Amino acid sequence: MRITKGPPQRPASKRAGAQNRDEAEALALCALTFLVEEDDRVQRFLQLTGVDPSALPGLASRPSFLLAVLDHLAGDEELLLAFAREQQVNPERIALARRALGGGDMG
Repeated sequence: MRITKGPPQRPASKRAGAQNRDEAEALALCALTFLVEEDDRVQRFLQLTGVDPSALPGLASRPSFLLAVLDHLAGDEELLLAFAREQQVNPERIALARRALGGGDMG
């Protein structure tokens, strides 16, 4: 058996572009904060999702709700780009976070 030396491989969760569930949830919580910071943003989100405003604190810990927040961002390019600019992240991170929370590819 031949062993080759080379740079150590990082686990898949640490490779460039990979995103773990904790990072995805943190990004989704930032996105939720971004939405609630402006009345127009949060009102549109609430209207489209049917979520009662008083339920937001309890829902914020549910991965399925956080996925809905990311879906909302991903579905509105202007909103997505505004969030990415404010957070200084690549907009592609939203798609990666969606996948980490169980969402499929946006088609």
